[in-house]
Amino acid sequence: MPTPGDAKPSDPRGTYDTVSETAVVPGTLDAMRRLWTPAWIARHVAMVMLVVGFLGLGWWQISRATAGNNLSWGYAVEWPIFAGFVVYVWWREVRLARRAAHGADEPPADPAAEAPPATTVGSRPAVRRPVRVARVPAVSTPGDDADLAAYNDYLSWLNANPGARPGDYPG
Repeated sequence: MPTPGDAKPSDPRGTYDTVSETAVVPGTLDAMRRLWTPAWIARHVAMVMLVVGFLGLGWWQISRATAGNNLSWGYAVEWPIFAGFVVYVWWREVRLARRAAHGADEPPADPAAEAPPATTVGSRPAVRRPVRVARVPAVSTPGDDADLAAYNDYLSWLNANPGARPGDYPG
């Protein structure tokens, strides 16, 4: 009877892709491959078009302002700020995508290890499931508190006499 140590490993070269297991080298185009999907290409093109358009509108406003339209000086400053904002948002999204890709490339954590606190995951707050608490009515005897019993009598009298004023209570 063969023992587990006697078994020969199967040939991994026939069914195992070793190319996909190579580590991504920082500073190479391999690290940027996730940013060349069709959705990201559309984002890159949109960013370039918006920046070129906003800078063109800024240049147009400068030409109007030099022709004598004083209101255009404000717009001449505003359009390049819009272009800068587009570049900032694009840069931030690229950073978040690369950070998420870097986290996906890491091996999964040991399930026996403690999980990080659920207050934050990365840079965003985590959504936690609501805690379900069974509501059990408090057990009390009616004679525990005389003030509470008197107040409950008052409330039941008000409920029985809907048109009565609080000063009409006989107790």
